[in-house]
Amino acid sequence: MTVLYNGIQLPEAWPPDNIDLDAWQPVPVPWLDVLPEVIPVDLGRQLLVDDFLIQSTNMVRVFHQPAKYPCNPVLFAQGPEERSSIYPHAALAKCGGAWYDDQDKLFKMWYMTGYVGHMALAVSEDGLHWQRPELDVVPGTNLCLPRHLQPDSGTVYLDRDCRDPQARFKMLLREPNNLAMLRAGADKGNAPGLLLTSEDGIHWLERGTTGRMGDRSTMFYNPFRQKWVQSIRGSCARGRCRRYWEHSDFLQSGKWQTGQPLPWASADAFDQADQSPPQLYNLDAVAYESLMLGMFQILKGPPNEFGEQRAEPKLTELVLAYSRDGFYWHRPDRRAFIGANRVPGDWEFGYVEPTGGICLIVGDELWFYYSAYGGQPERGQEQGLRNGMYGHGAVGLAKLRRDGFASLEPRHAGGQLLTRPIRFSGNRLFVNVNTAGAALRAAVLDLEGQPLTGLSADMCIPYVGNNTCAELRWQDPAALDAVRDRPVRLRLSLDRGALFSFWITGSGRGASGGYLAAGGPGLPGSRDCD
Repeated sequence: MTVLYNGIQLPEAWPPDNIDLDAWQPVPVPWLDVLPEVIPVDLGRQLLVDDFLIQSTNMVRVFHQPAKYPCNPVLFAQGPEERSSIYPHAALAKCGGAWYDDQDKLFKMWYMTGYVGHMALAVSEDGLHWQRPELDVVPGTNLCLPRHLQPDSGTVYLDRDCRDPQARFKMLLREPNNLAMLRAGADKGNAPGLLLTSEDGIHWLERGTTGRMGDRSTMFYNPFRQKWVQSIRGSCARGRCRRYWEHSDFLQSGKWQTGQPLPWASADAFDQADQSPPQLYNLDAVAYESLMLGMFQILKGPPNEFGEQRAEPKLTELVLAYSRDGFYWHRPDRRAFIGANRVPGDWEFGYVEPTGGICLIVGDELWFYYSAYGGQPERGQEQGLRNGMYGHGAVGLAKLRRDGFASLEPRHAGGQLLTRPIRFSGNRLFVNVNTAGAALRAAVLDLEGQPLTGLSADMCIPYVGNNTCAELRWQDPAALDAVRDRPVRLRLSLDRGALFSFWITGSGRGASGGYLAAGGPGLPGSRDCD
């Protein structure tokens, strides 16, 4: 039996093979039903998106949505590569990724030029203003793959912990069905993808192929279990769903036979639909702090033939999910986290899609780059992937407070949160909180609920303010040292405001040791460490 960093015990047979993709009810989440007796909290900020850490509270959980950047889109079709007569006009990151490369001190985005056209690289110093560097792969362009490789879906991943510098960048490339089938002689809609690696994200080497997969398949890395995960498009009774395959070696993660990828995730009765029953169009994920952050792309209709007739994109929107074991997903808020704007002529009329890497950390904010489409009516007579429903694709940016997915908020004076038994090796308590003028206090209790010496709420120095990384102290600054590595409970008290996360660390600046998603300025490596 494997015990994860957070105390969750995985059965011997893992990953599980018991998911019924045709079930209409949500899949139960075992890690919320069977909890560790004591939860280790040494790794990362402890987000309050569920009740995993919470024994009791009289505060209300509020889920938050990001604010879209008012100058969206930040990347849109320009020049002959992106506005050709061959493909619908587009500059889309749906088949690539957006990362901060600390070696070059640049934001980098791999994106599609024209719909299912070619793969290119854009760079930025501030994440808002993007340049297209001239590269030598196709002279005179910013293409980073030769023209014979055309992206339909996939992921570019910056592997910041890679020991082989020549494989620091990794890519899954799933070509359009016609090209993928021609390459492999595969059945319609079910063809292999390509696995590539690169030292600089510009010059790529083909390293192998995957098993057969549907289009819009992607991949990500789960560092908690050190597994590369292939998120494979499959089919179920209601249409699109996802299948799962993993391996500790990137190149081996594509080695499967037909029927081997496990059933994993699908839409269910709680997903909001529009013009047809919901389907799971894509599932991307990234490690953020102490959990896996998932982006479910929910297809809400209409069917392809109606979109083609009107040269308008289908409606897909992004819904957040959270996982503490890397397989089962908790989706408590089914509203669109990043939604479309179904106003004719709007640049994000539909087809909202996630970007590999999911989000970056920029100061006190999380930045989410996403793709969306406005449609291209003048291509309404074209067929298939050249139809105008895929036209005028661009990249937008949405911003959220760091850790700001959910907060606990008192609705009257005397708000309290009591944790389940936890264990930690650090000696400093940090919080992400907006106290709205009230005072936040903490107490550390024994398992019977009695305050420990020097760690009562009365001995806590109250914190008043709005800060994504604020330290809570007691009058004796060494008080936490006495309870390190023993089971205790934490009680936080707040009369008003919003509490987003807490964590306990040995770092004076509040470094959590957690994972940093797609990185950000001033954050070297994959984890938040001193």
